[in-house]
Amino acid sequence: MTMKYHWKLLRAGRLLLDGGGMFGLIPRVVWTRQITPDERNRVQLHHNCLFLESETDDPSLGRPRRVIIETGTGDKLDAKMADIFGLDGRTVETALLESGIAPNTVDQVICSHLHFDHAGGLTRRVRAGEEPDWVASKPGAASGDDPRVKFTFPRAQLIVQRREWVDARHNDSVMTRTYYRDHILPFEDERLALPDGRPRLVLVDSRRPFPLDRKPRRDELPATGVDERASNVLPGIDVFLAPGHTWGQQAVRFVDTTGRTVVFTPDVLPTAWHVGAAYSLAYDVEAYTSMMTKRWFLQAAAENDWLLVLDHEPGEPRCRVREDGKGWWRLEPAEG
Repeated sequence: MTMKYHWKLLRAGRLLLDGGGMFGLIPRVVWTRQITPDERNRVQLHHNCLFLESETDDPSLGRPRRVIIETGTGDKLDAKMADIFGLDGRTVETALLESGIAPNTVDQVICSHLHFDHAGGLTRRVRAGEEPDWVASKPGAASGDDPRVKFTFPRAQLIVQRREWVDARHNDSVMTRTYYRDHILPFEDERLALPDGRPRLVLVDSRRPFPLDRKPRRDELPATGVDERASNVLPGIDVFLAPGHTWGQQAVRFVDTTGRTVVFTPDVLPTAWHVGAAYSLAYDVEAYTSMMTKRWFLQAAAENDWLLVLDHEPGEPRCRVREDGKGWWRLEPAEG
């Protein structure tokens, strides 16, 4: 029997990003029909994260399993960068504590990818009276003005795709500073293993939608289905590659206690505004791959009636996918 999960949406703070960056090749005259940017040409987004708790005890733990999906930017950026990105001081830790959940009770954290606005919250600033877990020793390794950090979830493993980890370690991105060392390097430091001796980092090798040795045609679908490409990483929780924004980006899938299949959706579809085929981000490493991924992802979501949770949607991030009668798909809000 598949383990099912209670889950809670964690609103982990505001994020403002450049409108041109968020809509890529879509002309400003077009995307401003949907959203009005601020005086600095920024559009408002959110850091959306999830807290999962298994409906029954996990036999390997003797209690319910607790999982966080995505961690947002966190609190480490300095005042200048926090202003640039319009951060409001709210973090995944803030949202978790408001729900009465202690960060040190989380067992695993799953990140879709390791850009700072998705994985920065893996670590946090050191507070008065605390000793750091890790200290940046090289210039540029810290994301803010303090080289010292603590693990936000001190007893949790991080689950991420191996390809994403390798790219993050080498800073392979179209952005110069998005893979910050202080939310990455602590997890591979063998001296910082979990209290029970397990490594903090779990790398996954999910099957690719398309082979690397040829370019798929514009309307082509993968030869294999999501079920065949998904990797089971925890009881009742799968991940599968959704490349384009990064080569190792993953979506997360689980079944909740009402029987719905929930899929946490990464930056292949960051907001409801991005449902169109060409609505990719200027930050994507491969816009064509993002478009191809969006096609099969939306088709699978419609055919399987997935409940999607969009990672940056500032409004209602829960939605379902339906055919639009024109050969593409539309989103319908689906609260709860």
